[in-house]
Amino acid sequence: MFKFPFKKANNQITAPVSGIYLPIEKVSDQVFASKAVGDGFAISPNLNEEVIYYPVTGKVTSIFPTKHAITLKINDGTEVLLHFGIDTVDLNGAPFEMLVSANQKVNNSTPLVKVDWQQLVNAQKETSVIVVSANSTFSSNMDEKNNKVSKETVIGKFTLAK
Repeated sequence: MFKFPFKKANNQITAPVSGIYLPIEKVSDQVFASKAVGDGFAISPNLNEEVIYYPVTGKVTSIFPTKHAITLKINDGTEVLLHFGIDTVDLNGAPFEMLVSANQKVNNSTPLVKVDWQQLVNAQKETSVIVVSANSTFSSNMDEKNNKVSKETVIGKFTLAK
C-alpha cells in the first residue's frame, strides 16, 4: 500500500473567542463592514471569557501602542489583523493586557490578550473581535443561522491574493 503525504489545511481560521459569528459586512463600523481594512469576520464575544486567542498559526508582527489591535503574519505571507472592539483606541489600552510580544510565534492555542469587557461596556464601546486580512480573501464555513461558536470552531480560510 502506498502512503501519500497529505498537506495540512493551510490558513484555517478558528474563532479567537467563544460567541456569535458575524460576517464582516454586518459589523457596525462602516470601515470594517465595507472591507476597506480587509476581508474577514467578527465574533461578538461571550463577555464572561476574558482571554482572546490567535485564530491561526504564525508570528506576531506588531502590537498597537493602545493594545486595541495586533497583527500576525502566516507563513504564506497572509497578514491578519485582530481588532478588539470598535473605537477602543480611545481607551488607551486600559482594558487590554497583552499576553504575547512582537516577533513571537503563535498558534490557535496561544493566549493573546486578556480583556476587561466591562470597561468596554462602561465606555459604551462595542465588543466585537474583528479578524481581517488586507492581502487575502476570506471564505467562511459558517451559516448565519448556526452562528454560535467556541474557540475551537473553524470559521473559514484566508487565501492570499495573487
